[in-house]
Amino acid sequence: MNDTTSAPAPAPTAGPGKPAPLTSTVPTTRGALAGTLANVGGLLVALILMCVLFGSLSQYFFTAETFVTIANDIPAIAVTAVGMTFVLIIAGIDLSVGSVMAISAATAGIAMLQWHWPLVPATIVAMVTGLVAGTINGSISVAFRLPSFIVTLGMLEVARGAAYLATGSRTQYIGGPIEWLSAPKLFGLSPAFAIAIVIIVVAQVVLTRTVFGRCMIGIGTNEEAMRLAGVDPRPIKIAVFALAGLLAGLGGVFQASRLEAADPNAGIGAELVVIASVVIGGTSLMGGRGSVINTLFGVLVISVLEAGLAQIGASEPTKRIITGCVIIVAVVLDMLRERRAKRSAA
Repeated sequence: MNDTTSAPAPAPTAGPGKPAPLTSTVPTTRGALAGTLANVGGLLVALILMCVLFGSLSQYFFTAETFVTIANDIPAIAVTAVGMTFVLIIAGIDLSVGSVMAISAATAGIAMLQWHWPLVPATIVAMVTGLVAGTINGSISVAFRLPSFIVTLGMLEVARGAAYLATGSRTQYIGGPIEWLSAPKLFGLSPAFAIAIVIIVVAQVVLTRTVFGRCMIGIGTNEEAMRLAGVDPRPIKIAVFALAGLLAGLGGVFQASRLEAADPNAGIGAELVVIASVVIGGTSLMGGRGSVINTLFGVLVISVLEAGLAQIGASEPTKRIITGCVIIVAVVLDMLRERRAKRSAA
């Protein structure tokens, strides 16, 4: 399985009046493979260096408890980052995921506390809530040809306000019925972690081995070429935003299980962490290139950074400054990669 997927959009070559077949977009050249290995290697080196640094600064960092805690902390961000990876690949962006996580968690809390539903149906309701929000984002963006940045910025406020209304601006304590999702089980890892890994693997297969994945890459690379090839990008773009909302809804449930409560303030700023994780993983902000597996490494980089800073006693303002600097560096590196790729293509 290739980790990073990028390719030019298909060109119309089937003749007049006939849509051109989609060509494979999985990189097969030695250069593409080298780029993939370099990206993964760079992320691994960054993780190792951070672990060495924080291990030298804190005697408690290199413990099983630390790494198990990190693993059990990442599912909410990881599954949401999967959807964000797809959105960025089609050259979009979704700023509403943090608020969608909050309203989805609030919906699950209402279902469990007021309607007395068990966890699975409540989770489905939460995911449907996210699905609706994502579908609205995609439909408005496509129908009115609006930048997804503007549409999802509006949804950010709408979903956050809905979360406050649904909870009465109070945290809803759920407790045991939802806590087990994040509770350590086999080898200290939680069911949420196992679910997140399965979703990441399936999403990578979808991206690299299916027509839907090739269409996403084609849209992000050259949407007009996709139209000329006979592929309508509109339903695909709506589906991608809907999927992002669905996964943000699941992320909201994972977050609520970690907190053992549905907090209307939960997820504030999560969109920045998610976008940073995806970009650190090598997905292009310009679209057309990305990898779900590498996104997981990006999530780990952010999580290890936050855990290490917490263990060495960094203040909250300091942590925010450092995390912000990492986001800026990630964006700059992405732009440099994009320019280098264009020069190589020329």
